[in-house]
Amino acid sequence: MKRFHVHLSVHDIDASVRFYSTLFAAEPTVHQSEYAKWMLEDPRVNFAISTRSGSPGIDHLGIQAENADELAELGVRLDRAGQAVVAEPGAECCHAQSDKVWSQDPQGTRWETFHTMGSIATYHGAKDTCEMSSARAADLEAMAGHKRQDVSCCAPVKTAVRKAACAINGCGTATH
Repeated sequence: MKRFHVHLSVHDIDASVRFYSTLFAAEPTVHQSEYAKWMLEDPRVNFAISTRSGSPGIDHLGIQAENADELAELGVRLDRAGQAVVAEPGAECCHAQSDKVWSQDPQGTRWETFHTMGSIATYHGAKDTCEMSSARAADLEAMAGHKRQDVSCCAPVKTAVRKAACAINGCGTATH
């Protein structure tokens, strides 16, 4: 069964954790200095907050798949929706390792579909940087029928946006 995903950007992680813990009547399942996540059953949602994006508000929406087959189905649906689709296999982000497929709706709201395989100790894994590895770039370029887009810090973004975020925040603190 799939789970709806909401990721909000916040300024004050501690105040936000207190607020959402009270609202959800539950403590976060993951709580780090820059990130927190609740895996709720009622409603069935993966609700995450982080201080990584800069501007408060909705960072992105998504659907969490329970297995690779569900993720593949979601990827096909995103492709049929007619917007650009970017695969991000083996992503290390948000204290997790996941296979992901990104897109956006016609208004520009980013959508992340993903299947999480395990947890990691840091927000962006071993390569906590704003630069995409050459292996990840090759994986994206190999996607049949899709033009490669730059991927950085857990989300496809245009190169100019990535460079601006890195210049302002320093590598490892661009948007997710």
